[in-house]
Parts: sequence; structure tokens; C-alpha cells
Amino acid sequence: MINRRLVLMSGIGSTVMTTGLMGCASPTVMDYANDKPSLNLQTYFNGIVDAWGIFTDRNGKVVKRFTVEMKCQWQDGKGILDEDFLYADGSQEKRIWKLTDLGNGRIEGTAGDVVGMASGQIKGNAFNWQYTLALPVDGMVLHVQMDDWMYLMNDRVMLNKARMTKLGVHLGDVTLSFNRRI
Repeated sequence: MINRRLVLMSGIGSTVMTTGLMGCASPTVMDYANDKPSLNLQTYFNGIVDAWGIFTDRNGKVVKRFTVEMKCQWQDGKGILDEDFLYADGSQEKRIWKLTDLGNGRIEGTAGDVVGMASGQIKGNAFNWQYTLALPVDGMVLHVQMDDWMYLMNDRVMLNKARMTKLGVHLGDVTLSFNRRI
């Protein structure tokens, strides 16, 4: 009787453990393929987009607050996102993204502080892309990996969360709320 209970408990434990491990898998953009409204970067990032954001360290403490004004335009599948950042401490930064719509929801992009090419995929209301960012920190430049997710909420609002890592170590997160001017 005891052995049957151990075997049964072992089977339940394996099922729970397997289910738990499956729950730990990272999301993919395909998880959002049927979510609405459908995201079209050429439509959303066209005109002026305002954003409010924070950078939190790996413990969740807000380290930086900022706003962004983005001047966006697309022509023939090529987009320019001209971003002006204003940080709470008064410092400023500029980033100009040059994007290419490769079709089938695939996007590539470059910017002055992006090492190599950023690449991503859109499905449903979500856009996920990865890139390496050259980040100035304490007089040095660190190359950090960005796993960047955007979720279209409606025709004006999009939420963005990017996870920042270096050699697989979680450094922090960037969280933004975009508002498209109409």
C-alpha cells in the first residue's frame, strides 16, 4: 500500500513539475497571434508619438524616469523614428531608429547606439525584437542585450517592456507607455 502511494505521489509530482517547467517557458510572439487590435508599425509609428518611461534595476527600484517625443514617418516600407529623450534629472538624449519592414511581420532596424542589426517579429497586437545596445555607464560603454516587447492596447496606446541583460545576467527593465497623437 505504501509503495503504491509513493508511486502515485511520484507520478503526481512529475506531472506538477513538468507543468511547472512548461509554465516557465518564455513567451513567443506567436502566443499573441490572435490578439486584437492588430499592430501595424507603419500605422502606429506615423506622426508624433509621446512616451513616458522608467528604468528599474534588477531589484525593481526606479533608477531613471524619462519622457520621449518621437517624430515618426514611413515611406515604401522604410521608417524613421526620431526620438528625443528628456530625463527627470534634466539630461537629454537622441536616438534615431531606421526601420525596414521585411514583410510577413518581420522588422529590422538600426540606430546610432545599436550594435549590429535589431530584428523582430509582429503577430497580433505584439511586437518582439532583440538587439544589442551600446550603453554608457560610469565612463564606460557596455554592450547590453535587449529583449523588447510592445503591446498595442488601442489605436493610440501601446505598452512597452524591455528586459536588459549582460552575459545572461538580468540588469534591469525599461517600461514605457506610448500615446499616439491624433
